[in-house]
Amino acid sequence: MSFRACLLSWIVILASGVSLNAADRNIIFFITDDESPTLGCYGDKAAATPAIDTLAADGTRFINAFATTASCSASRSVVMSGLHNHRNGQYGHAHAYHKFASYYNVLSLAMPRVLANAGYRTAQIGKYHVAPEEVYRFETYLKGGNGRNAVQMAEASREFITNKGDDRPFFLYFGTSDPHRGGGKDENSPTKLKPDLFGNKPNRGSHPDVNEVFFDPADVPIPSFMTDTQETREELAQYYQSCARIDQGVARLVEILKEAGLYDKTLIVFTADHGMAFSGGKTTVYEPGLNVPFVVRNPYEKNRGVVSNALISHVDITPSLLDFAGGLNPKTNGPKKLVDADEYWKERGENLMENRGPRGGFKSYHGKSWINILGKPEAEHWDTVFASHTFHEIQMYYPMRVVRDRKYKLIWNIAHPLPYPFASDLWAASSFQAQFEKGMDAPYGRKTVGQYIHRPQFELYDMQKDRDEATNLAYSTEYQDVLKEYQAKLKAFQKRMDDPWIMKWDYE
Repeated sequence: MSFRACLLSWIVILASGVSLNAADRNIIFFITDDESPTLGCYGDKAAATPAIDTLAADGTRFINAFATTASCSASRSVVMSGLHNHRNGQYGHAHAYHKFASYYNVLSLAMPRVLANAGYRTAQIGKYHVAPEEVYRFETYLKGGNGRNAVQMAEASREFITNKGDDRPFFLYFGTSDPHRGGGKDENSPTKLKPDLFGNKPNRGSHPDVNEVFFDPADVPIPSFMTDTQETREELAQYYQSCARIDQGVARLVEILKEAGLYDKTLIVFTADHGMAFSGGKTTVYEPGLNVPFVVRNPYEKNRGVVSNALISHVDITPSLLDFAGGLNPKTNGPKKLVDADEYWKERGENLMENRGPRGGFKSYHGKSWINILGKPEAEHWDTVFASHTFHEIQMYYPMRVVRDRKYKLIWNIAHPLPYPFASDLWAASSFQAQFEKGMDAPYGRKTVGQYIHRPQFELYDMQKDRDEATNLAYSTEYQDVLKEYQAKLKAFQKRMDDPWIMKWDYE
């Protein structure tokens, strides 16, 4: 390269605002637990989310971002590996008797490990919920806030963020437990079926350092997949309060970054593991289960306040962060510094015979980076996205596979002869029980209770005309060609992604 060409290249890099100092490319990945796009920046007038709205106004907001499974552990394994959960081995929950875990050889692609190999100091705070720990290993595990207080979690992260004793860029994985159900029932409710507290303090109490925002059940919007009842409204009021607490944690993180002069040196990603914890959302592959908030502020992207219609998936997250970090190999779509997992375990004296994963290991991500489409409202990403759900809790076997594009969505309920299994917290939800007690013909959103529990083998929806997934076209004579086309797409995806459940096409 001539001197003039070299000089021009440096001028272009400097003009783009991209720092040449690796320590100027920090990353905060903020993931919530069971949250839909119920944010002000997504048009929700009830939400109290000014900090996230500000990030969206200063970054890119994706309106077609999708989890691949609406189950906590399984989804987080996808987020942290860039592989669909049927391929990474984590079919369901990691904790207690559920005991699901990713393959040991996922280590080669695991988010915290590849970023560490790319020169980052890594830390995690809050909800983790994947296994094995050695696969998804961070250098530092921070404590504080108990997952329910994002403000205290942010303060607990301050020292790590502002550490001047380590010149490496930082990566912080920030996982709240809000707005997951939990914390008991609101015994002050006048209804017979009491609403879940969603992590809020009883008797309108406040978490330390949080300015709690309380919501009037009469004022909350009712999503189309739910039924407008007093029980639903009371639970939604609790849910919105929990979401507002999350926003204050985002605000505190931004404050810490700005005080340290790091805000314009840090990529911030805000999303959720999947949709809200109401029947019809969490654990399903309907839109309210898979469609998630997704806001990205790249300090080096000059176009701000962009709304992107691109289809993106949770499998894209790890390769995107690695791409920002400069560690993604564009030829292999894997890490530049690829660790041979078999050799890694052998050096540790562990000759793995079981749960190792595919022979030959993992070298490439299922997802692809969206870094290059940030700030570009017209840019495309995927033509088609897929979902792969198998378990939530261990007793909840109900495998579903999904193919979705801008025109149609096909759901294959592989275990359709079984009644749909409920997560324990969703079964107990007053918003569902109020309708369940009325019988199978009682309405639940755009379906009946019976239709929700007993599902057909295939569900085909026109996503341009029927985003609420109210009319199943799979058994309509005029849509049989469409059904066959999307069945073929789904089967091809399963073959390409080594889905063990592909064999179910040939029997049962």
